[in-house]
Amino acid sequence: MFFAVPRLVDGVIGSMETQMIPIRFSAHARYNMQFRGATADEVIETVRTSEWSAAEAGRYECRKDFEFGRIWNGKYYATKQVRPIFVQENDRITIVTVYVYYF
Repeated sequence: MFFAVPRLVDGVIGSMETQMIPIRFSAHARYNMQFRGATADEVIETVRTSEWSAAEAGRYECRKDFEFGRIWNGKYYATKQVRPIFVQENDRITIVTVYVYYF
C-alpha cells in the first residue's frame, strides 16, 4: 500500500519540499495497527502534518492527537494519539510500526 507524503530536504527534520514520495506500510505495522486501533488514514495524516523527530536506530517518529470519544477495551477515551515509527529511504517512506495511546 503506497501513499504520497512530503519528503524531507537533506534529512532536516520538519523541512519539507514540494516533491511527494510514496509511503508504504510494513507487514508488522499493518498487523499492529489493526490491534492497536490506528487507521492508515490517521497514520498518513500524522506523517504529513506533524513535526518529525529522530527516534532510535536512524528512524523517525511523530505524533498526532485525534478526537476519539468512544470506548476502547471497555473504557471511554476522549483522545487517541497516533505515533508512527518510520524510515526515510531514497524513494519512499516505510512505516515500521505504529503505537497508539488513549487518554
